[in-house]
Amino acid sequence: MVSRETDPRDQLFGTARPAAERYAEILADAGVARGLIGPREVPRLWERHLLNCAVVADLLPRAGLVCDVGTGAGLPGLVLALRRPDLEFVLVDSVRRRTEFVAQVVSELRLENVTVRWSRAEQLVGAVRADAVTARAVAPLAKLARWCVPLTRPGGSVLALKGARAVAELAAAEESLRGLGVAGWSVDQVGGGVLADPTTVVRLRIPTRPSRIRRTGRPRQTGATS
Repeated sequence: MVSRETDPRDQLFGTARPAAERYAEILADAGVARGLIGPREVPRLWERHLLNCAVVADLLPRAGLVCDVGTGAGLPGLVLALRRPDLEFVLVDSVRRRTEFVAQVVSELRLENVTVRWSRAEQLVGAVRADAVTARAVAPLAKLARWCVPLTRPGGSVLALKGARAVAELAAAEESLRGLGVAGWSVDQVGGGVLADPTTVVRLRIPTRPSRIRRTGRPRQTGATS
């Protein structure tokens, strides 16, 4: 860890650490039994999953609604909800057994700021208008953007947690992003002061005036940075 004097679990979760620890226990037990987490992931649940997701909270808006698409076992949505109890979260997945698991965790942890939806993202267009949409290990960026951008409010952002190929994946998706009217994009590294390996996030910015972007066909670009 970069920070040796402070346990990153305390640094990131504060008073929510007991709830985060209970979530880790559930993932290591029921999560594995239900096939939502691989057995080999248990020894590195904190480093690879919980802490990796928790640092993304630094990119969330100050207020509003966050939608986590393809939440799976609740990553990153549940972790972010623990860090940001001041925000409302909608956790979405198209596989019922996943949403049932997540709903049980939400109930046990008594997370009043979380709603779980069993649905495809496309079916929620018009029903969900989020200030930020998150996704982790769901789909290639071009396809993911088609699901997430329509759920995002003007002026909001899509935060896609990606790996080492984030820059190449973004470059391959640029034409699709322009077609969706995305105003700009970047590759951000978050958690560098806490984690030995920062989390890579592709951030898509939705224009505050989408009608103008569509009319001119010339969305502003920030380009990709590593």
